[in-house]
Amino acid sequence: MPTLKRRRGKGSDAEAERLTAAIERRMPERSLLCIVARTVHWLKSYNGFSKWIGFGGVLADNDPEEQEKLIKFNTLLANLVVFHNALDISDVVRQLVAEGWEITADQLGQIAPYLRAHISRFGAYATDELHHQPDPFDPLLKEVDFTDVELAA
Repeated sequence: MPTLKRRRGKGSDAEAERLTAAIERRMPERSLLCIVARTVHWLKSYNGFSKWIGFGGVLADNDPEEQEKLIKFNTLLANLVVFHNALDISDVVRQLVAEGWEITADQLGQIAPYLRAHISRFGAYATDELHHQPDPFDPLLKEVDFTDVELAA
C-alpha cells in the first residue's frame, strides 16, 4: 500500500510546528454537522447555477465519453462565469466605495458569485471582439477591511 512521505522544506521542524499551531489557533471551532451543512448549502447553490448556465442538455445516447465531455465543459463554463462574476463584483465594490459607500467584509461574505440577472445566455454573440485584450484584473480589494474576518469552513 502506498504511503505519504513527510515533505522536507527549507525551514526547520520548529518553524513548521509554530506555523501549524498559529493556524490551528485561528481556525474557527465548528461541529462536523455544521461543516457538512455549510458545504451542502454551497454545493446546492453551485450545482443549481451550473445546471442553469449549462448548454447541451440531455445526450441522445449513453456514451460515457460524451457524458464526461458534457460534464467537464459545463463545469468549466460555470467556473469561468463564477470567476468573472467575482471580478465584476470587485469592480462594482470599488465603484461603490469611491461613491462613499461603506462596505464591510461581512456584507461581501453574504454575496454569492452565482448572480444570473446580468447574463444573456441566448443573446447575440459577436466574435469580432474576441481579439481584444481584456484589462488586467486586480485580485486585491484594498477598499474593504478583511482583518477581522472569520474564515469559512
